[in-house]
Amino acid sequence: MQEPIINKIKANTKLVTVDLAKLFHDSTPIAELDIKQFLHMEMLLKEKDFRQHLKDFDWSQFEGKYLSVFCSTDAIIAPWAWMLITSHAKQFTEEVFHLTAKEVTHELYRRRVEAFDWSAYQDKFVLLKGCGDIHVPDSIYLLATNKLMGTAKKIMYGEACSFVPVWKG
Repeated sequence: MQEPIINKIKANTKLVTVDLAKLFHDSTPIAELDIKQFLHMEMLLKEKDFRQHLKDFDWSQFEGKYLSVFCSTDAIIAPWAWMLITSHAKQFTEEVFHLTAKEVTHELYRRRVEAFDWSAYQDKFVLLKGCGDIHVPDSIYLLATNKLMGTAKKIMYGEACSFVPVWKG
């Protein structure tokens, strides 16, 4: 009987690869809504008109999506206006954000990194995977590094064949 071939380098390594893109396996689309269309001359918030625009707007187009709400003009928007928008949109959306779509992606990643159990990497050599099909915001690498420092023995960035040492405990 022949013994199985074992990759002793891989089997005995303390190196653990963490693919941060896998933390974000949410395929929920992010829609954007620029509220300048609800403003008088795209600049002035008139409460009565604003409320009517919100009432008449087709919110169902955001069904099952994250909604990024912003104003691209320099209009001064009162806090209650954002609250009103949320009260109309929330029944259709997964969640409403007063952020750009890019910032929404960051926020969703941030929540997952914060909730992730990093203790599994205690005293390990951790490689934060650097390449992939899904873009991971730079700020998420920073946050993951903060979480791993004091837990991992060493933190690196890149691929197993070519990495950059980042931190050693």
